[in-house]
This record gives sequence, structure tokens and C-alpha cells, in this order.
Amino acid sequence: MRIRMLGTGGYHPNARRHTACVLLPEIGLAFDCGSSAFRLQHEVITPELDIVLTHAHLDHICGLTYLLVPMLTKQWQAVRVHADPDTLAAVKTHLFSQPVFPVLPAFEFHELQEFLPVRGGTIHHIPLHHPGGSRGYRLNFDDGRSLAYITDTTVDGSYTNFIRGVEVLIHECNFPDDLAEWCPQTGHSHTSQVAQLAKDAGVGRLYLTHIDPQRPGDDPLGMDIARAIFPETFLAEDEMIIDIV
Repeated sequence: MRIRMLGTGGYHPNARRHTACVLLPEIGLAFDCGSSAFRLQHEVITPELDIVLTHAHLDHICGLTYLLVPMLTKQWQAVRVHADPDTLAAVKTHLFSQPVFPVLPAFEFHELQEFLPVRGGTIHHIPLHHPGGSRGYRLNFDDGRSLAYITDTTVDGSYTNFIRGVEVLIHECNFPDDLAEWCPQTGHSHTSQVAQLAKDAGVGRLYLTHIDPQRPGDDPLGMDIARAIFPETFLAEDEMIIDIV
């Protein structure tokens, strides 16, 4: 099973990173739909697409508007959007309001239930600490593999057991340690606390995403700090492919 990191930046895109979208092309599943969602048209290989949203901040939903043309041209038989009720209401009421974007694509909107069956597995979710709310997701595959997608949030102990033992943890890390003071104010995380979380939860590999767009360099987070705590830490990049084996 492959994961395609379509967008790994936060807040707004820059020349290196678009905002959040993580695709599992083999099963037609995407987490979030930020500015990188223009890539879905060329990356989705299934006849249907399921999009699971963490929350309604623009950097995670703006790409829903980009799907109008491929949907009108029948590239996919169906596109289902899954989220909590508040997020779905914000998408329908604000993103697709008449003055902003007057054509609502023919999405099928589904409120999250206790769990979400998808091709080859089941998604579970948990609330996260972030202004306006957010949700974290864990996908357990039928063959025993697993991954977790956690963004946007400030690290706390509330979801350590939820992600425990996953083979791949994709976790936001908006700030390096020297900007940690901004985490409580913005509802985001910094390098060493995410690495420590991965260690405490016994995950296999950690991929850091939702990078501050004002830090476009090769090491925006201090990877030496992260790897000193949890050696299997990687910096996610747009269009990176991650294999779950």
C-alpha cells in the first residue's frame, strides 16, 4: 500500500509546499483537501474518491473547489466527503456560498459515524486540541497494517493510545523548537514534542508535515533534534511516496 503526500505545508502554499492532502491512490482515499488537491485529478486511479476532512480551516478545504471540472467531466463516478457536522456545514455554507464559489459540485456529504469503512480497512477518529476543533484519524487495514494522520493539534496525552503501534504516523509539526511558544496560541506542535510522542506511542515511522510556509528550507524543523529522540523520523515533502509494508 502506498501513501502519496500531495501537500505538506500549512496555512498557505509556497514554492516548495502546497497545503494539506494525503492520498492513498490504490483505495481512492484522501485525507484533507488543501491547495495540493489540484494533483488529485492526475493521481487518483480508482473510479470513486473518498475525502476525509480533519476540520474546516481553509488550508484543509480550499481544494474542494478544484474538483468541479473533473467531476463535471465524469472522471470519477462519485466523490464522497466525510467530516463532522460542523465541518460539513462550514464547507457547504461558506466555501460554496454564492458570492464565493457559486457552483456546488455533486459531492456526497457524509457525517462521521463511530467508524468509517473504506476499501481494505476501517477508519477511526478522535477529537484534537485546535482552535475551532479538529479530528485525528487512524486507518486499520484488514491485513493488520495501520497508519495515523494527526493534524492540526498541539501534542498532549489525549491521543497517545489512539495512535499506539501504527506503522506510519503522519503528524503535523508546524514549528521548530525555538518557536515552541507559538504552539499553545495557534494549536500546533513543535519538533521535539512530536518526536517524543512517536517514541511514547511505539510507532514504526514518523513523517512530519504541515510545515510553516515561512520556512521553505531543507531543514525547517531541526531533524537532528527529532532523530535524537526518535530515529525513524522523516520530513515529508510534496509528492513523496511512502510505502506501508
